[in-house]
Amino acid sequence: MRVVIQRTASASVQIQNQLHASIGKGLLILLGIEESDTMEDIQWLCGKIARLRVFTDSEGLMNLDLEAVNGELLVVSQFTLHASTKKGNRPSYIRAAKPEKAIPLYEAFVKLLGDETKRPVMTGIFGAMMQVSLVNDGPVTIFIDSRNRE
Repeated sequence: MRVVIQRTASASVQIQNQLHASIGKGLLILLGIEESDTMEDIQWLCGKIARLRVFTDSEGLMNLDLEAVNGELLVVSQFTLHASTKKGNRPSYIRAAKPEKAIPLYEAFVKLLGDETKRPVMTGIFGAMMQVSLVNDGPVTIFIDSRNRE
């Protein structure tokens, strides 16, 4: 399971030119699920994200977590995080989970992230064509792969 986390001043998702979800200060999380992912990956990632200290304190240091700044969350599914570009010029998405596996894991991720952070989680719609906008605050962008825990 892979995530790209971006610290935001604001972020939103539009679907068919309609605003679907938006947040202010917080985290935009792009979530990629692969066939071999399990609940263990979800538990580890959600715990890591909930405790991630990427917000600045009064000294200008990244020492604060989401709770400390009353931050918001927006999760968007993104199978392209599992693109393989080793051969040719067209990415292969063979490692990305099919919807029948990915949707339950996506839903479990969203629920557990809300439980871990004790705050609502805004989302896109799994599998929809979405336009994602953000003002990346910092910029701060972090990539985490649950296969690289050590």
